[in-house]
Amino acid sequence: MSWIFEPWPWYLGGLFIAITLILLLLLGKSFGFSSNLRTMCSMMGAGKSCDFFCFNWKAQTWNLLFLVGTIAGGFIAYHFLSIDAAAIPLGENTIQKLNELGIESAGKAYVPTELYSNQTFSSLKNIGILILAGFFVGFGSRYAGGCTSGHAISGLSNLQLPSLIAVIGFFIGGLIMVHLLFPFIF
Repeated sequence: MSWIFEPWPWYLGGLFIAITLILLLLLGKSFGFSSNLRTMCSMMGAGKSCDFFCFNWKAQTWNLLFLVGTIAGGFIAYHFLSIDAAAIPLGENTIQKLNELGIESAGKAYVPTELYSNQTFSSLKNIGILILAGFFVGFGSRYAGGCTSGHAISGLSNLQLPSLIAVIGFFIGGLIMVHLLFPFIF
């Protein structure tokens, strides 16, 4: 039973995603997490002031359950099914470049503690970065008509050209962020 505490191979995650997607396609549903925000806003009455939120949100409750299950599953896996939060194996060049940018925990922790700890909120710069990043993610997912998971998993499997264009844009944006903006910010 110790296998459950070990990291699983990447292809099992892909297999589980494929099975989930096939089930959603058979049920006539499309996958995407960003649509949950619209559903939650509609549930709280946002449709009274904005037509975008005026829709039958009860038809989307399955996606909210999926969101809750994902959060609960991540919590259970991290707190009860992992021996420790081992560092992700990174190349020496990557660790060195991150160290030069002030990310001293690179290669030592699962996520950079400089970015993902409570101390992050003690810096106005970090708070500003988080707010700006949240705005861009929210604006981008709405402007693109869905989030990365919706376009990359559901849209591409349905052979939708807009999803292919969106995914290419996500990758280009990620490359720009990592190679141009990240060093400038940090």
